[in-house]
Amino acid sequence: MGSRRRARELALQALFYADMNQNDIEKVLEHFRYHFTPSKRALPYFMKLARGVARARNEIDTLIENYTDHWKISRISCVDRNIMRIGVYELLYCPDVPPKVAINEAIDVGKKFGAEESGAFINGILDSIRIALNKDEIKIKDGEDNA
Repeated sequence: MGSRRRARELALQALFYADMNQNDIEKVLEHFRYHFTPSKRALPYFMKLARGVARARNEIDTLIENYTDHWKISRISCVDRNIMRIGVYELLYCPDVPPKVAINEAIDVGKKFGAEESGAFINGILDSIRIALNKDEIKIKDGEDNA
């Protein structure tokens, strides 16, 4: 498994924990790193994803809700919503990750950690967001430090 895939999986776990327990991401990351010790190769990207998603969460959640058929973010399973949050974060703020890679990684993580239909659900939402980004229908906030 590549270090970025591992970082995505770890970020999912940390974000899931923070989401379920309504904890501050920095406290979760401190606890998580102490107990699970990500590899030195995965650690930087894991931290970038977890912190970035936490900082941009409101914007990301609004975007996800806009591209679901009348689903509130709270109705989406915790696993799927956090996988999509990571995918959207990569689409918006990680120019070094090709959009199709971000989507495919999210699908694969969804198949591993989510329900049977998670991969297809995640694919539909993220691909709709990718298309809207390509058409400049979504504006990314400038100057926001999400790294």
